[in-house]
Amino acid sequence: MAMTNSYMAQMTGMLEVDGGRLAYDVSGEGPLIVLAHGMGENRTSYGAVAARLVAAGFRVARLDLRGHGESSTGWSAYTRTAVAGDILALIRELGGPAVVVGHSFSGGAATIAAAQEPSLVSAVVEIAPFTRAQRFDVGAMFSHAGYRKGATLLMGATMLRSTGLWKRYLDHAFPGVRPAGLGEHISALESDLRRPGRMAVVGKMGMAAPTDAGARLADVRQPVLVLMGTLDPDWPDPKAEAEGVVASLPAGVGRVELIEGAGHYAHVQSPDEVAAAIIGFVGTGARG
Repeated sequence: MAMTNSYMAQMTGMLEVDGGRLAYDVSGEGPLIVLAHGMGENRTSYGAVAARLVAAGFRVARLDLRGHGESSTGWSAYTRTAVAGDILALIRELGGPAVVVGHSFSGGAATIAAAQEPSLVSAVVEIAPFTRAQRFDVGAMFSHAGYRKGATLLMGATMLRSTGLWKRYLDHAFPGVRPAGLGEHISALESDLRRPGRMAVVGKMGMAAPTDAGARLADVRQPVLVLMGTLDPDWPDPKAEAEGVVASLPAGVGRVELIEGAGHYAHVQSPDEVAAAIIGFVGTGARG
């Protein structure tokens, strides 16, 4: 499925927060869904999913995280807690409550936002989330080639702030069937990250442990859906990681859904399945 952003007329805005500027766009009408990408991406990554959500009757906002896309750099913090504050500021600006969808780094930020302001967040969807403290699996580095390669590239890209290593990691994180236009998408992300200061932001986010998010999991009362690609190379056992996030939530709050054949970027690789999962989840208790 080709990735596109030309799905409906959209409004693009800039939100002033803590002396910085956050870029976002909004399309559609209906209940609000806020889409927050992971580190090293920007809001264009959600193009195909956003189009499907708008067609299903939602108002969809896509946010560029601080230091990414059209948002400014120079922020004092690049933690999940800081990004949670940005998400909440955008919801206030647009008029909430909202369903918050967070990928990877932003999965943890969505958790914090829900715990901090339950009146503004009606439900949470976490896609391949880094929400819990991570343990380096030494055994899997020897037994699991995909995990070994992904961990090595990810660590190298964030520590060395290397766009070349990041591009190689992105290529590795899309196993199996690759969507049309993926090469152009990765090249565009690479060009974006070659701008001054952008890989420094990725490095800071990569070094920010998700302990702040993990500490708030038990405080979340809203429905939570954890979506995980079955071929995600960021964990030796992606399903186990997703189930670990749900187990840390209060009983009955969360559930796991697997996206068969997807890697770490299921929203780009399998937009039909991800959008359907979000729509089904919202329709079973998070809406209204």
